[in-house]
Amino acid sequence: MFAFALSNLASRKLRSSLSTLGLTVAIAGMVGLFSIAEGIDQAVNQAFQQIPGLLVQQRGAPVPIFSTLPASWEEELEAHPGLRVVNPEVLSRINLLEGESVISPPRFLLGLEISSRLQLNRDVYRENIVAGRFLEMQDQGTLNCILSQAIAEEQEKGVGDDINIGGVDCHVVGIYHSGSMMIDVSILMDIESVRRTTRFDENTVSCYYMEIDDTVPKAQLKAELEEQFSGRSDAIWRSQSTSGENPLGALIRSFDKQLRPNATEGKEPTEGDSSAKQTSGGKGAIEVRTAEDWAERFDEFTEDLNLFLTVMTTIGVVIAVLSIVNTMLMSVTERTIDFGILRANGWRARDIVSLVTFESALIGLIGGILGAFFGWVATHVINWNWPDRMQLFASPQLLVFAILFSIGMGILGGVYPAFLAARLSPMEAIRRG
Repeated sequence: MFAFALSNLASRKLRSSLSTLGLTVAIAGMVGLFSIAEGIDQAVNQAFQQIPGLLVQQRGAPVPIFSTLPASWEEELEAHPGLRVVNPEVLSRINLLEGESVISPPRFLLGLEISSRLQLNRDVYRENIVAGRFLEMQDQGTLNCILSQAIAEEQEKGVGDDINIGGVDCHVVGIYHSGSMMIDVSILMDIESVRRTTRFDENTVSCYYMEIDDTVPKAQLKAELEEQFSGRSDAIWRSQSTSGENPLGALIRSFDKQLRPNATEGKEPTEGDSSAKQTSGGKGAIEVRTAEDWAERFDEFTEDLNLFLTVMTTIGVVIAVLSIVNTMLMSVTERTIDFGILRANGWRARDIVSLVTFESALIGLIGGILGAFFGWVATHVINWNWPDRMQLFASPQLLVFAILFSIGMGILGGVYPAFLAARLSPMEAIRRG
């Protein structure tokens, strides 16, 4: 049966090749598209496996750069049982690097409180220093910085060089490389130096990174901290990112005032202040996120992305299947006499159906293998050319699914022509031919 089906396809090389090519393109596109979602999943897992602690940020902020918290909360957090180290961070987007505008990929200036940072048992930045050294106490108040390897290579900088960040010359003392596209986007400096160079409000921080001592379960600790800070007003948490000097910040603040007209500004709420309670929404002023929480957030995003990718893939696959149907219909029409002779020699109707569907399945198999291969190659080419912008990943499971899916689509495209060929009686088939 296999040899017979293969010879039938080979006898119509151009038509079979075009059908196979259409399916190959569709499957390659499917692999390429879904490798985006898989790449995001892999990047998230790779990043947060290296960050075992907890992150405290403003409730509702999608990522820490949009978060603002009072710096005075550090002492309150440090006093909470179960926390070993509390490290405040300030985060600012870099708009100018070496005098050039930075748009994509984005770059960030991360300010760390060095004294508490050095107390961490695990630090993704300190553990991944590949040249020079990590920040030390002597770097407090200085413009010494650590670059990610991606930024160092992009700007052709090394340890001992100076790099201009937003018009300020900073001295490179170290280079780190974690291997994660989500982590290797920052320049690290002392927290006070970042505040000074970016005019970041000295009374605020972006977030707090906390290392636990394992005396309190992580889930319980998260619930306790969110409860501890519930009911506090967020109106005073305005950093440089939402100050009047920034048009976008002013726009955000104006929307905020329209949405929360009763929010008090510039003062802590009193115990009976109902507007402050409304501001918190009964959910607390902060969010405490674990690595698992971040993974779940990104899973929600990739679910929506997968839906979009499925729709886009379906369009291409439907076109490819229609091409197979057209090819097999023409093949059946041209081989009517052949089918009649086969039936006259003892072939049953189901044998004819099996032959035609086997031929279409072969188109699906070949198209699937080629499509999976070219899709896999394309992901590596894209990753190699744009390592800081794209991180696609075509897993073995995705490639196997693509091949099986292609075979299924090939069979589906041959079902109708197969039953059309099997309906004819032997004599009718010979007479029509």
